[in-house]
Amino acid sequence: MTNDLYAVIGHPISHSKSPRIHSLFAQQTGEPVEYTAIQAPLDDFAGTVRQFFERGGKGLNVTVPFKEQAWQLADQRTGRAEKAGAANTLYYDNDRLVADNTDGCGIVRDLVDNHGVTLKDARILLLGAGGAVRGVIGPLLAEQPAELVIANRTVTKAEALVDLFSDDAGNTRLSACGFGEPDQPFDLIINGTSASLQGDLPALSPKVIGAQTVVYDMMYSLKTTTFNQWALDQGATRVFDGLGMLVEQAAESFRVWRGVRPETASVVEELRTD
Repeated sequence: MTNDLYAVIGHPISHSKSPRIHSLFAQQTGEPVEYTAIQAPLDDFAGTVRQFFERGGKGLNVTVPFKEQAWQLADQRTGRAEKAGAANTLYYDNDRLVADNTDGCGIVRDLVDNHGVTLKDARILLLGAGGAVRGVIGPLLAEQPAELVIANRTVTKAEALVDLFSDDAGNTRLSACGFGEPDQPFDLIINGTSASLQGDLPALSPKVIGAQTVVYDMMYSLKTTTFNQWALDQGATRVFDGLGMLVEQAAESFRVWRGVRPETASVVEELRTD
């Protein structure tokens, strides 16, 4: 029996853990999946996608800088992709290219199932206003936190996200501000900026960290991320990076494609020790 072909597409792509993750999923589930990485030219994402499916590919994960292009390219979008304005999962349904976004589902599963964080009635501070943040707002609001504050260097970008998701907020207080404005402890702080990758930090007040504050950096690293180290220095005791989110969003993509949801804890553990 020949394996079905899947891939992750990005630029650059050599660092991607997705082929390793999906090969572990395939071993675990017995699904006939072959998963590779494709570096698309920056000026021909659409052509690269078309060629992949023309040669029999079954599904694609999409990473930076192509998530918005993937969203635009699709003939049809799932509800969670539509609101996110970006797609990390592509597949064909009959002759229609479908775009999905599993990032928000990934972070919620990692927080709730893997780390035991309670999101309902929590006060959440979400840092950043780019595609990574936009992709997780809807699923976070669905968990019914008491408050979700979106903070960004350019406040107007955060305000635009508040306007976009106001209909999904329900009883959650949804607001926007600059990085320096919050001055009280939150139950959960999520760093959705890429500052950690450059060793930088958003200009936050240390007052946002309390004794019970959970801190989550969507970036991941073998060492403690710059943001999580800052939080520890302010007295935080529970900090997590985004490796679990990466594995959980991959598991959701695998479920979308194959109808089978892999177990994730052992895969996270294996990646930590690779």
